[in-house]
Amino acid sequence: MFNRRKFLQSSVLASTGWMMKDHLEFTPKKGIATKPIVISTWNFGKAANAGAWEVLSKQGRALDAVEAGVKIPEADPNNHSVGYAGLPDRDGHVTLDACIMDEKSNCGSVMCLEHIVHPISVARMVMEKTPHIILVGEGALQFALANGFSKTNLLTPESEKMWKDWLKSSNYQPVINTENKASASVRMAPVPGGPFNHDTIGMLALDASGNMSGACTTSGLAYKMHGRVGDSPVIGAGLFVDNEVGAATSTGVGEEVIRISGSHLVVELMRQGATPGDACKKAVERIVKRDPEKAKGLQVGFLAMRNDGSYGAFCIQKGFTYAVRTSAEDKIYESESWI
Repeated sequence: MFNRRKFLQSSVLASTGWMMKDHLEFTPKKGIATKPIVISTWNFGKAANAGAWEVLSKQGRALDAVEAGVKIPEADPNNHSVGYAGLPDRDGHVTLDACIMDEKSNCGSVMCLEHIVHPISVARMVMEKTPHIILVGEGALQFALANGFSKTNLLTPESEKMWKDWLKSSNYQPVINTENKASASVRMAPVPGGPFNHDTIGMLALDASGNMSGACTTSGLAYKMHGRVGDSPVIGAGLFVDNEVGAATSTGVGEEVIRISGSHLVVELMRQGATPGDACKKAVERIVKRDPEKAKGLQVGFLAMRNDGSYGAFCIQKGFTYAVRTSAEDKIYESESWI
């Protein structure tokens, strides 16, 4: 029997669904779902996004896009926080960390890798060519060389000069982007009484097929103890991807992110219904709650994307920026912050 009420209800729902689809796919705005899309941390993420977009715009796979994208800052001699030209540890060694994760939960990571410009590509090779997830130090280097990578002196003259200047005082007080809204090059300016501001690139991508991948790569804290590893190459801390829900990455003081398994936490909060921005905020609040006074002097930021392409970020201190690239925009945004 014809039911007029049900007919009207179904008509309204169908109309609403059409309008939502139109809004999501054809009128993307800040934080609104769209695909393909790539997002990444910091101002230098804009150039990295351009590399990823070369893949995504041609219907390429998200995994290929994030690898291609983060390789750009890895090779940039003017970027002292990622890859080549990264600031060394206190002994003068440039040690690199990176991880990568795809839509099927395949992942690979390298830690304390020296002499290789693109640790992200070694991490992907660990994922695809070995039964393991993590290779470290000399073993990671041996693996890279055996698979066609070449040794390079990663300590550039500029980075070496910075290190030698620091050695005059050897005052170790890491300060990571507290309130500097300037360009990436300025963010690496000297901090009085301490080393240079220092950071990471984390990248998340959703391709045209609806699959997600992520990558994270860094040279770690400047003048760290030799062998120190932060959150960036730790699956679940610096990066986590769940194709059924979304993905997240982090930046800042890695030790604090590791304590809460930060990126995994953000994804699980999204699974429970939180928006990407709210999930990032709740993760930051968990760090702050543990030690509010300590939190006033450090920076941690999270960047997240749901599997529908919506995204958001949150950090402790003002100054954390992130870059977004879609068919409709290529912009840098400033994250909301606790302080």
